[in-house]
Amino acid sequence: MFTERPLEERFAAAAAAGFREVEHPGPYGLAAARVRELCDQHDLSFVQMALPAGDVARGEKGIACLLGREQEFQQSVETGLDYAQAIDSRFVHVMAGVVSEPEVFDATRECYITNLRFACDAAAARGMTLLVEPIGGATISGYLVDHPAKALRAIADVGAPNLRMLFDAFHATDAGVDASTFVQQHPETIAHIHIADHPGRHEPGTGMFDFIRFFEALDRVGYLGSVGLEYIPAGDTREGLSWRSRF
Repeated sequence: MFTERPLEERFAAAAAAGFREVEHPGPYGLAAARVRELCDQHDLSFVQMALPAGDVARGEKGIACLLGREQEFQQSVETGLDYAQAIDSRFVHVMAGVVSEPEVFDATRECYITNLRFACDAAAARGMTLLVEPIGGATISGYLVDHPAKALRAIADVGAPNLRMLFDAFHATDAGVDASTFVQQHPETIAHIHIADHPGRHEPGTGMFDFIRFFEALDRVGYLGSVGLEYIPAGDTREGLSWRSRF
């Protein structure tokens, strides 16, 4: 959202559009002190960010599952948690990473679970909660956790009370999962939600996803978390926000 502006200007734009919470997967281009200053200046709370994602230029989408990168991952945990604590981010997302060679899937998953346990222990010492997000293969090819069922299994295998799910309704729908049913079946696991219409991944109302049914499902289970707008604006972000009055 607001990607037509430099990151530093998006905080004011979000506040002017009526938002009271913001998130960003990789805000590291700004000093943590500056992000905290911008949030305070515009009366915003920072909800969610991710650990460093690795070498983005090489297509890396997290390093938690990458064999031989364990020490780098542990360093990224300290870097990310320090930053998140400084900006008072409610959640930190641990991106799993891409499995480039299917034959090493089992080994990479074992590495992922071990790294998740390390991250959860480090976060628990700071009183922080981590998130796992299933991201569909149509968005990131080869992503280790590409289905909500895989995220549920990882959370169960780690067994940490401070590990929850970031549930993206678009990715779930793209994977053939009924998002409304899923949130009703697993309300205790979901701590944060992303939405986008499907197909297209644009504003609600531009596709076929039933947002009324989805929001009613969230109300039914008493969901009290945030709903992040993880869509690609079809045009100017501010102009595209008119959909809010329809719901």
